[in-house]
Amino acid sequence: MIVDCAVYREGRRTEGPRDFSDALEQARASGGFVWIGLHEPTADEFDLVTQEFGLHPLAVEDALKAHQRPKLEVYDDSLFMVLKPVAYEPDSDTVSTGEIMIFLGDAFVVTVRHGGGSPLNAVRNRLEHEPDLLGKGATSVVYAIADAAVDHYLHVATELQTDLEELETDVFSPDGGGTQHTASRIYTFKRQILEFRRATGPLTQPMARLTGADTSGAPVPFVSKKARPFFRDVHDHLMRVNESVENLDRLVSDILSAHLAQVSVQQNDDMRKISAWAAMAVVPTMVAGIYGMNFEHMPELRWEWSYPMVILLMVVLEVLLYRMFRRRGWM
Repeated sequence: MIVDCAVYREGRRTEGPRDFSDALEQARASGGFVWIGLHEPTADEFDLVTQEFGLHPLAVEDALKAHQRPKLEVYDDSLFMVLKPVAYEPDSDTVSTGEIMIFLGDAFVVTVRHGGGSPLNAVRNRLEHEPDLLGKGATSVVYAIADAAVDHYLHVATELQTDLEELETDVFSPDGGGTQHTASRIYTFKRQILEFRRATGPLTQPMARLTGADTSGAPVPFVSKKARPFFRDVHDHLMRVNESVENLDRLVSDILSAHLAQVSVQQNDDMRKISAWAAMAVVPTMVAGIYGMNFEHMPELRWEWSYPMVILLMVVLEVLLYRMFRRRGWM
């Protein structure tokens, strides 16, 4: 569905004609641009936009099907960019991602939103209250969307860091490390970080191209040199996010390794205790087995005090073994 359509001139919103072709002509004539926002459009709904703005069919296919990695593609008449906004639910400790596709042309911006976690409404409101920024042209929309998405990445990274510290405290608590679901919780958290990384990692190269720092050195069309410092600021924030994600992933791996070592130590301790009790059970069994072999000639077999002496010997040996194992920390 079409969420919004407006023509912007000199940083001010003006309600343009409903016909996209007329709106584009009006924007080009006045030196402004038209911004059309769509939410999960159908093929029929998007056909009109495709025809009026001359969008490339491959980019249109990506915009309709979604499930794309963050990327930047250059076509003859437009620039196509994919962003993945991220939302974090602290109650369920889950990371969910949406998708924003941006078509940037000489005098138009078309944004296509899929899923949740989208900052587009807030971005449009922000730009309409900052005419100086909006007056820089259609590129300002791409910058504002990328800036809002990356700023929210920083917020999500902070939330994940807080939850990771809580998980770490639980894992290394006296009772938490040995719980049945601890490893499952760690793996689940690691998968959330992986989902987060899929949104932030691939975006590094597109942002580098927008800053003009790409190794190819080819300028990106429809993006003016004056906009590069703004994208450079977004790129710096994105690098901070990627560093945070790397640290989070490393810490989770370390916590998982420590937990597995903790479980191994606990199992070894349990095995020592079992072995100690088994050793204590062997002694009376051995003595009783010897005197239960029913041989006719055995030492002290007919002595009056043989039975109490054997029982006393068993007790003394058990006490000695118990004290030895207790001293070594096996019991």
